Amino acid sequence: MMTSPVSASDQQSEAFDLLAEPVQRWIWRKGWITLRCIQERAIPHLINSDDDLIIAAATAGGKTEAAFLPLILRVHTSVQGKGFDLVYVGPLRALINDQFGRLEELCEDLEMPVHPWHGDIAQGVKARARKSPRGILLITPESLEAMFVLRGAEVPRLFADTQTIVIDELHALLDSERGVHLRSLLARLELAAGRRIRRVGLSATLGDMTLARVYLRPEAPDKVVFLDSPSDGKELRVQLRGYVARRGDDPPDSEDTSSNGSEEAEIAATRAVAEHLFDKCRGTDNLIFANTRQSVEVYSDLLRHMCEERKFPNEFFPHHANLSREHRDFVEKRLKGGNLPATAICTSTLELGIDIGEVACIGQIGAPWSVAALRQRLGRSGRRAGQPAVLRMYAVEPEPQRDSHTVDRLHLRLIRSIAMIDLLIEGWCEPPRKDALHLSTLIHQILSVIAERGGASAQRLYATLCDRGPFRSVDKSLFARLLRQLGDPKTALIEQASDGTLLPGRKGERLIEHHSFFAVFHTPQEYRVVHDVRTLGTIPVDAPLVSEMTVILSGKRWRVLEVDDREKVIQVTPDHAGKPPIFGGDPGDIHTNVIERMRSVLRDHTIPSYLDKTAAELLSSARDAYWHSSLDKRPLVPLDENRYKYLLAPWTGTVATASLAIVLASLDYRVGTFDGILEVSSTGTNSRELISDLKNIAAGKMPLKELVHDRARVLVKEKFHHYLGNDLLVCDALSSQLDLETVPTISQYLVANS
Repeated sequence: MMTSPVSASDQQSEAFDLLAEPVQRWIWRKGWITLRCIQERAIPHLINSDDDLIIAAATAGGKTEAAFLPLILRVHTSVQGKGFDLVYVGPLRALINDQFGRLEELCEDLEMPVHPWHGDIAQGVKARARKSPRGILLITPESLEAMFVLRGAEVPRLFADTQTIVIDELHALLDSERGVHLRSLLARLELAAGRRIRRVGLSATLGDMTLARVYLRPEAPDKVVFLDSPSDGKELRVQLRGYVARRGDDPPDSEDTSSNGSEEAEIAATRAVAEHLFDKCRGTDNLIFANTRQSVEVYSDLLRHMCEERKFPNEFFPHHANLSREHRDFVEKRLKGGNLPATAICTSTLELGIDIGEVACIGQIGAPWSVAALRQRLGRSGRRAGQPAVLRMYAVEPEPQRDSHTVDRLHLRLIRSIAMIDLLIEGWCEPPRKDALHLSTLIHQILSVIAERGGASAQRLYATLCDRGPFRSVDKSLFARLLRQLGDPKTALIEQASDGTLLPGRKGERLIEHHSFFAVFHTPQEYRVVHDVRTLGTIPVDAPLVSEMTVILSGKRWRVLEVDDREKVIQVTPDHAGKPPIFGGDPGDIHTNVIERMRSVLRDHTIPSYLDKTAAELLSSARDAYWHSSLDKRPLVPLDENRYKYLLAPWTGTVATASLAIVLASLDYRVGTFDGILEVSSTGTNSRELISDLKNIAAGKMPLKELVHDRARVLVKEKFHHYLGNDLLVCDALSSQLDLETVPTISQYLVANS
């Protein structure tokens, strides 16, 4: 990062002078020539004030040191309190492990202990930390949850005098299940300590940070100080390459987990992408993002096979959540070591701030779901001064045929990639959504508080989770409805004692006692895949295997020897054949701005300079299809002579499009959803039935909430949603998944321009 130490003779640094001598020595040993801009700004602020603070900078921009260098000084110069002095909360175990190595070295001269704490840490290590809690605690939200549930009585002692809580990857937590979960844990931590604890958020710079302030300190967002690092203006080099899959040879779709996703890896278009990756990446360190674990395995296997064919050592390794920790650690260390070249083909597991060193380029196979994710990934490249950030994107589209579906001819994934690159260059990215009700997570926290305290009154639960916690949008009436639902004998999550105390119900006890309870996100049961005695990774139960089937996992091919359904273990041996397992996974939401830019791309006549020849040809073909289909003139187009099937193009984001889709499905239409487009089929014989229904929706003559209520079970998305009745499920969905208020407006637009 720097080449020579800070020198008082040639560098004037107020921030450096404020630091403790052992910390200054650590900086000298690191050979830093200067502190980063964000560090110069954050260090004095954290030393001289007790403000809540958000530190925003690009990936590898020095955020961790900007927070911990001054915070460690304050601990070093203060009277030893009770409990852990500083708490770092990271969303990934790998982040905890990475930060542990960095902070342990920093704190060595200060004799300040650093304690990693997550599911992979030995119980003996945790027991020693609990016995003598001081220094820095590095913990995941799930492990903090486990601490409340299993050792709630110890929490006040463990955090009695904690000075600061540092929340890493703040931008990845905003308005997500895990983010709301962590907000609730932070509020409960302050209640246990009986005082306010300073909060410091570390975030990528991703647009408007207003909601980040609200997230960090909901009761006083205006008092949260925001510090960001000015843009370094580094050069961006980007290319979007197009590939055509011949009919019947569609490659594993980077967004689809259907049968197409398990096609043979030797498909021509897929192999062509792999060939280009091999040519451009071999010999250097790179990150290649594929949108599903299935695609990661396909491309890792292809690239490994290319190395073998050409008699080269393998440099291409898969990295995703279903692979063993041993394998993921190997890939991360290989990247960080810098001695041997390595390219990781990965999902979002390497999107966050794990330190994997300098990489030559970022690859993206298929269109990402958000500009924010693309920007976060790109931040891994061009870290060295004077070096450009390099982005290579790959779009595989079906070969246009005379009988191809109109949607296929529009090449929407390619168009989305172009729209996102343009928005990335312009500096735009998706703002976080405003607070939803998050009733699934609220159920989890109700059970957690009851378990922590051995029972709780409804009043205490509401005060803890809603008045003081993150569920402030839930009023007392809605909270009472939720408690009645959870106490219903069919639900049986809670029950009420004679004195009014709420206790775990029959099913609630089983949930709390299971190890999966500590996570608020869904964790499907999985088979462990084992070769000899070594665990390769896991495969979801909903993708079962039987003896003699073949599978690609960990970038290699295996034949199944035995499946132990009782122990959920699959024994495998190396093999030459193989198909990737179907891992599943939900697609992300696409913002309306992205969809609108896609329409602008289709309407435009210029060819972006970053397209290769094939991508430019596909773009021209998509524009021809756009004009030929009349979507340029009207957003409602019949697809057959009988007008039983239509394309509806409201060109709105996922939430609005899904809202219209579920209303139409409730009226017994068959609905397919694409990027900003719906395909709607009618089984009736009246050619004007759809238009008539859209007119009635636009005029407010349709009971939209009642229609959605009848299909409420399709709204089950989160871990505890299935415990909600239809009324509460619709209520929750209207705060997050759906926007019924836009449906009449969209319908009016479709009818008026048809």
